[in-house]
Amino acid sequence: MNIYYRKQIWKITLLAIALGIAMLSLWYTNGLVEKLSQEEEKKVKLWAEGTKRLTSMETTMSEISFLFNTVVQNNTTVPVILTNQEGDVVSWRNLDSLKATTSPEFLKEMLTQMKADHPPIVIPLADNHFNYIYYTDSLLLTQLKYYPYAQLTVIAIFILVAYLAFSSSRNAEQNQVWVGMAKETAHQLGTPLSSLMGWLEYLKSTGLDENISVEIEKDIHRLETVTQRFSKIGATPTLKPLQVITVVEQALGYLKTRVSKKVSLELEVNCSEQLLVPLNQPLFEWVIENLFKNAVDAMEGEGQLKVSISENEKQVFIDFSDTGKGIPSGDFKRIFRPGFTTKTRGWGLGLSLAKRIVEYYHKGKIFVKESQPNVGSTFRVALKK
Repeated sequence: MNIYYRKQIWKITLLAIALGIAMLSLWYTNGLVEKLSQEEEKKVKLWAEGTKRLTSMETTMSEISFLFNTVVQNNTTVPVILTNQEGDVVSWRNLDSLKATTSPEFLKEMLTQMKADHPPIVIPLADNHFNYIYYTDSLLLTQLKYYPYAQLTVIAIFILVAYLAFSSSRNAEQNQVWVGMAKETAHQLGTPLSSLMGWLEYLKSTGLDENISVEIEKDIHRLETVTQRFSKIGATPTLKPLQVITVVEQALGYLKTRVSKKVSLELEVNCSEQLLVPLNQPLFEWVIENLFKNAVDAMEGEGQLKVSISENEKQVFIDFSDTGKGIPSGDFKRIFRPGFTTKTRGWGLGLSLAKRIVEYYHKGKIFVKESQPNVGSTFRVALKK
């Protein structure tokens, strides 16, 4: 299991724990809300019973005083409206006093809301008449209902901000390590490269076969290019208007002679021969090399690789199409992340490096255009003219 999958498992585990805590919080709060709602319903029923007793002719004055002061008046939280059987408002409690006394429409709106919230409590009167008590949740209960959601929102925002800050710090640290290793590699390559150039000149003076010396020179030039690539990591590269077809042809020409003869390479050009694109040649050749090697690995050293160059009004497109094993759609974005690889050997840095060079240094785009299992894949590089 590579480092990418281990990180994914940890992220999923932490997310599951967070969701579990959130669900537990919601369950507990909903239980409290339900209990408080039941208590408020009992309070309204007690208020209704008190109102009923107040309307009874058999109630003594002391009972009326107790009911009015202790039961009815002590309801200071639950909004209620008392109506007659015709639906006219007789009295109300715990509503906005100013609105209730000056706006009949306010009482009608509140009555409609209460009818939707809870069934009415019926108060039988003399002569087969009835009154009805309607009520809704208190402000405290309403706030308590939405409190866990507000709490979870605040926690989620805090976690998101912390995650972004941590990711930014981690990326900055990774970039420093990346730049440091690249520059150290370029420095280490300098000494043996100078030595190889000296030895080549000596071999030429001893009558070395010209064909052999030409091939050695190509490889030395290649090492010089690699050294330049590493030395430019971390610095802002200089972009020059270059003929993109020529750059691609040169890079493929070198790679073609160093790959299995079972790999068929085709270059298709559907654009102007003089098409200029702002490029840093050593870095962009690195992108071509990584995409080329990725395609060869996907085909396991045998298949067809087609490189197509096309354009529109503003962009140039370079497509690498192979006949390899394909990429699952769920991995289209993940394959560009550092450490992601489907190979048993390798660090999973080739495509992430290509993405960094194309998008960070050349302000272009690189992505999987299409892919089918056991049919092949097409990677597209889009650059501004």
